[in-house]
Amino acid sequence: MRRIDVDEALRLAAAGALLVDVLPQTVYVQEHLPDAMSLPLEQLDPKALADLDRTRPMVVYCFDQH
Repeated sequence: MRRIDVDEALRLAAAGALLVDVLPQTVYVQEHLPDAMSLPLEQLDPKALADLDRTRPMVVYCFDQH
């Protein structure tokens, strides 16, 4: 795991990575990266994680002002 910026996330997505936005659904609806899927932290459970395509690299993100 490593921290990356938005440009790197978009580059990885263009190369096939799965983008996972873990912010609340209301925030996701307002703004998210193109083609990102919404999986709010409060909904993370073994079933939700089992449904993810683990054959693809994954970028999990949330908003960070710092």
